Amino acid sequence: MNIEGLDYNTQRERIKLNEYGREIQQMVDYCVSIPDREERQVCAEAIIDTMRKMNPSDQNINDRMQTLWDHLALMSDFKLDIDYPVEITTAEQMASKPEPVAYPNTRIPVRHYGRALFELFETLKTMEPGEERDTLVRMTANQMKRCLLLWGHGNGDDEKVADDLARFTDGIIQLDLDSFRFDRIDVQSIAQQAKQKKQKKK
Repeated sequence: MNIEGLDYNTQRERIKLNEYGREIQQMVDYCVSIPDREERQVCAEAIIDTMRKMNPSDQNINDRMQTLWDHLALMSDFKLDIDYPVEITTAEQMASKPEPVAYPNTRIPVRHYGRALFELFETLKTMEPGEERDTLVRMTANQMKRCLLLWGHGNGDDEKVADDLARFTDGIIQLDLDSFRFDRIDVQSIAQQAKQKKQKKK
C-alpha cells in the first residue's frame, strides 16, 4: 500500500552498513558528490568524527580509525576520492574469507585426561631429572587426579594416578606414593563441576 507523502524504508535504496543508519549513508552519498576535493576532504573527516561518536569503543585507537575509514570507503562503493589517512582495505580483501583453522586430529588414548595432559606426558618423557621436572610432575599428577574426580573415572585414588602417569610416560615417571603428597582437592567443588557438565549434556 502506497500513501502519498509517506516514504517507506522498503521503497528506498538499501544502505551499505545498517549500524550507521540511513542518515550517515546519505552524508556519504553527498560527500561523494562534492566537486571540490578540499571540501570533500573536510566533509569526509566530519563524517568520520560523527561515526566515531555514534559507536564509542575500547578498541585500540589506531585499529578503530582503520575500521571507520574502511567503513566510509565501503559506504561510498570505494568512489570517494579523498586523501585517506590510512591504507584502505580493498573490497576484495573485505570479501575474502579467512583460511580454515586446522583442527588437531591426533587421537588420545583416554579422553578424560584431555589433549593438554597428553602433551605434558610427552614433555616429561624428554626432560632431564631435576627440580624443573619434579615441579611439572607434581602439577601433572594433581591435574590428573582432578580430571579423574571431575569425569567420574574411578575415585581419583593415588595409585590410579601413579599407574596412569607411568603408563603414559612409557615408565619414565614413577611416583613414589610413600613420599609424594597430592594437593588438597576440594572434592565438593569438583562434584559440583561434574554435576554442571552432566546437566549441559542433557
